[in-house]
Amino acid sequence: MKMKKLRLGLFLLVFSLFFTLPACSGSTDNPTVRIAEVTRSIFYAPQYIALSQGFFEEEGLEVQITTTWGGDKTMTTLLSDGADIALVGSETSIYVHQQGSDDPVINFAQLTQTDGTFLVSRTEMDSFSWDDLRGSVFLGQRKGGMPQMVGEYVLKKNGIHPDHDLELIQNIDFGNIASAFASGTGQFVQLFEPQATLFEMEGIGHVVASFGEESGHVPYTVFMAKQSYLEKNPETMQKFTNAIYKAQKWVYEQPSERIAEALLPFFEETDVHLITAVVERYKKQQSYDPTPLLDEEEWDRLQDIIEEAGELHKRVDYKTLVNTDFAKKAMQK
Repeated sequence: MKMKKLRLGLFLLVFSLFFTLPACSGSTDNPTVRIAEVTRSIFYAPQYIALSQGFFEEEGLEVQITTTWGGDKTMTTLLSDGADIALVGSETSIYVHQQGSDDPVINFAQLTQTDGTFLVSRTEMDSFSWDDLRGSVFLGQRKGGMPQMVGEYVLKKNGIHPDHDLELIQNIDFGNIASAFASGTGQFVQLFEPQATLFEMEGIGHVVASFGEESGHVPYTVFMAKQSYLEKNPETMQKFTNAIYKAQKWVYEQPSERIAEALLPFFEETDVHLITAVVERYKKQQSYDPTPLLDEEEWDRLQDIIEEAGELHKRVDYKTLVNTDFAKKAMQK
C-alpha cells in the first residue's frame, strides 16, 4: 500500500512539473506571478520570449506558466485564484461580465491582434477566390468558439453564408479536426499553426487564405486579471507589462530563425524549421501585437464578430473591461 501511494505521489509530481514551467531564476524575494495560458502555442511567442530572454527577470519578477487547455478552464482557474493572470481570448472577459461579477476580469495587455487560423485547401489553387467554397464541404472549428465566430464572420464578409452556401461540419473535437481532414473529411479546413504549415510541408493541404488578415485587428489573445488583483498589485502588473512589451519589440527586431531557437525549449517535440516557418507567417501578417495596447477599434470589432455569431447579449463599453494604463506606461518607458 505504501509503495502504491509513493508511486501515485511521484506520478502527480511529474504531472505537475510537465504542465508548469519553472519560475525564472532570480531572488526568491521577487514577486511571483502565476499565468494560466489557454493552450501552448507558437501563436503566443512573445510570452515565451519574455521568459527565455530574461525580460521578466530584468523586471524583478518570477513567472510561472500553467497550460489550462481551454477558455472555460482558464477562466475558472483565474476566478478561483488558481492563477493571477490569464492569457486567453478577450471574449471570455465579456462572457464573465454578461453573467454578472462583483470582481470583473480586466484586459490589461494584448499579445496577439489577429485570428491565428488559416484556410487550407485539399487541392493546390493558383488563384483562390472565396466563391470557391460554394457547394464545398468545409471543416470548421467548434461552434461558439472564437475561431469559428471569426471564420463565419469572414465567410459572410465575402458573401458566403455558412448555413446555405456550403456544407459546414462542426461536430468534430478541436483536437481531431486536423486528423479528420488528413483522413479525407472535407475539401477545406480552418486550421491553427503549426498544423497548417505542417500539412503544406507534407503535401496534405495548401494554405489559400488567412482568417486573421481577412477579419482585421481584434484583441484575440490578451493578458487579463481580476480588478481586485490589479488594484492590489499595480507595481507588479506594470513590471509584467514592461517585460511583455520588451518581448514584443524583440520579436519584430530579430530574424525568425533566432526566435525559433529561443522558442524551442517550449516546443521540444516540434522541428525548429517548422517553428521558424510558423513564426515567419505570423510575423508577416503581424499577428503578434507589436505593443501591449488594446485599442477601442479592436474592441468594437471583436464585439461585432461575437454579435454576428449571436453570442453577445449586450455590448460592453470599452472602458468597463479594458485598462490601458499599464500598456501606455510600458510604451512610454
